[in-house]
Amino acid sequence: MVSIDTLITNIGALHTCPSNGGPKKGIQMREIGTQLNAAIAIQNGTIVEVGANDELIRRYQPTHLINADGNAVCPGFIDPHTHIVFAGDRIDEFEQRVAGRTYMEIMAAGGGIMSSARAVREASVEGIMADSLIRLNAMIENGATTVEVKSGYGLNTKNELKLLKAIELLAKGSPVTIVPTFLGAHVIPAEFKHDPDRYVELVVDEMLPLAMEWYQESIFYGQVPFFCDVFCELNAFSAEQTTRIFEAAVQLGFKIKLHSDEFTDLGGVEVGLRFNATSIDHLDVTPEPAQRLLATSDTVGVSLPGVNFNLGSRDFADARGMIDKGCAIALSTDINPGSSPTPSIPLIMSIASRYQRLLPAETLTAVTINAAYAVGLGATIGSIETGKRADILILNVTDYRKLVYEFGNNLIRTVIKNGNVIFDRTR
Repeated sequence: MVSIDTLITNIGALHTCPSNGGPKKGIQMREIGTQLNAAIAIQNGTIVEVGANDELIRRYQPTHLINADGNAVCPGFIDPHTHIVFAGDRIDEFEQRVAGRTYMEIMAAGGGIMSSARAVREASVEGIMADSLIRLNAMIENGATTVEVKSGYGLNTKNELKLLKAIELLAKGSPVTIVPTFLGAHVIPAEFKHDPDRYVELVVDEMLPLAMEWYQESIFYGQVPFFCDVFCELNAFSAEQTTRIFEAAVQLGFKIKLHSDEFTDLGGVEVGLRFNATSIDHLDVTPEPAQRLLATSDTVGVSLPGVNFNLGSRDFADARGMIDKGCAIALSTDINPGSSPTPSIPLIMSIASRYQRLLPAETLTAVTINAAYAVGLGATIGSIETGKRADILILNVTDYRKLVYEFGNNLIRTVIKNGNVIFDRTR
């Protein structure tokens, strides 16, 4: 028998969500690689074999044995678009929206993102990190094993760097993988309201170089990508301003992400594709020609239906249409204090199924292998395959579709990161 660290046995239905060398597109998103009566062998945090339960029990002698008790198993969830590093809350604004004010009206009046920026500017790095860790732990309990985390609530050099430092502290204090993103171009801060191009110059000339310097000295360097993101939207950044920021970011070595088409189509998809964006996110009002253009690329479209749900909207991104056109689609919580205050990927899967008509298998693909490619890590995580990191979920049900069917109920039993149990509901 071969000695290994860990063996997961008695898996009733294993859903491997296998990779095909890139994100899954179109009908491929329904292929989740189901194996019955399976087991997984793990050594040094890496999957060494996936196979029939009895065969792997016969061949391997584990130090740690994990019994799945006939339940369903799938890859750990990847959340590819989050804003968990912030201070305070926006409960008052939530109540205003319930009373009839729109998100954009609140933002135009100095609320929204600027409200969070004021709170961040008054908070300490340690305080922001401590509050963010609570949110991250809630995400772990809902199955997240890798989380992209953006800055963007500082909106000046000092406080954007403060948020990047908080992201690094968060990564040091948590077992999950954190992928950092610089989002200094989230909105135009109040002090630049009458000269937005001067703020763009500040982002390009000062913030981006200092952010890259931070990355190169951080624990992230050489381990995970570092992204530059821009909110290309009315009352935020134009396509021309977005282009200017991305030109500078690419020269410095950033990978590219993009907020686009949440409320207004400004041609953001075309801009993102011009810079080979790893993902373009929101896509709520993306027109059909841009959807078809996205389908010709390897860029992942990230849908954030928690935003639409939270804002009480009846209109959602056309994720069904984009998949049918051959796009690679991922899902994310977009957890943030204003438009989507939820840590639950399973809830997002449920919303996407009901309002965007995604099949359960498509939602699983969207939060595993496609989400992995949306953070530039599809080669190492997002599926249960030999040679990949052992990021694995054991559910407390035998049918994974109940993740989508039973909305509001957390069906995650065990969360395994790099072969180690980091959450177990049975303990």
